[in-house]
Amino acid sequence: MGLGGGLGRRFVVVAYDGAQILDVACPCGALEVANSHGASPPYVVELATVSGAGARSSSGIVVGGARRLASLTGEIDTLLVVGGAGTWAAATDQRLLGQVRRLAQRSRRVASVCTGTFVLAAAGLLDDRRVTTHWGYGASLAAEFPSVTVDPAPLYIRDGNVYTSAGVTSALDLTLALIEDDHGPTLAREVARELVTYLHRPADQAQISTFLAAPPPSNRLVRDLLAHITANLADDLSPSALAARAGVTSRHLNRLFATHLGTTPARAVRLARTEAAAQLARASELSLAAVARRCGFRSATTLRQAFLDHYGVSGDKIRRMADMPRPLDPETAKTPRA
Repeated sequence: MGLGGGLGRRFVVVAYDGAQILDVACPCGALEVANSHGASPPYVVELATVSGAGARSSSGIVVGGARRLASLTGEIDTLLVVGGAGTWAAATDQRLLGQVRRLAQRSRRVASVCTGTFVLAAAGLLDDRRVTTHWGYGASLAAEFPSVTVDPAPLYIRDGNVYTSAGVTSALDLTLALIEDDHGPTLAREVARELVTYLHRPADQAQISTFLAAPPPSNRLVRDLLAHITANLADDLSPSALAARAGVTSRHLNRLFATHLGTTPARAVRLARTEAAAQLARASELSLAAVARRCGFRSATTLRQAFLDHYGVSGDKIRRMADMPRPLDPETAKTPRA
């Protein structure tokens, strides 16, 4: 299905004026790299717009080489609708919606990036499905389309043959997942390495880090301690050690963290270590035991529990793409795995 006359996997990207250029570039760039690493059958990417003219992105850059949506015939492997500032006009363009509905019937799978979810919903393709979108627009999507179940937390969601993803760069996570589905984890891993990105983030990882979800704390002492924590994860970061560094009592330190972060010093440290360990586990060849030590956990077992508590997934799932042989880790050779 969708192999474009035997030439490859036909991947149609639907764009419009005001599209976010990264929503277009991330998938297309990843598929190009997959082809260069031997994707077989290769991806054949087509950009399509209502008029067949190029799309002026929200940044002002015009993406050319488009085809007219109405001219597309034959089977399609993947139909992808991008998002961006022009979504709201696109989601009310009946010509666009009609073509998206028509092409979805010819497609093995249908996907959206960011607010492109609104276009799929307006086309009636998301009724009774669980979907995601950019975290800032989840409430609006749910209110406008009550027949759609909106979960704004994950990076991407698959419901049947429909894939929806979160904001902007999650397009890369989604595309890596599609490449893995089509060609296996080894090729997806090679693509991620060439693109110098994390080996792709699990779908159910939260869209944003807890430390990015809110403005930096206004209290300078708390800001300085957070900077110290993130830069020295393997050090003694016990509440008493942090209080001594700040020159305050442990009780006063607890009050400061409760007021400015809404948590305790111990929980803030555990969160910083967990998020750093997740990034290191996906981006490096280190064993989980070595990752645990570098990020201040007592053992790999303790780290696995932290992953389960924070992300709801195991350490193995977080680094599930790391299936290639790993070089012997000197730290692991010295210290048995927990």
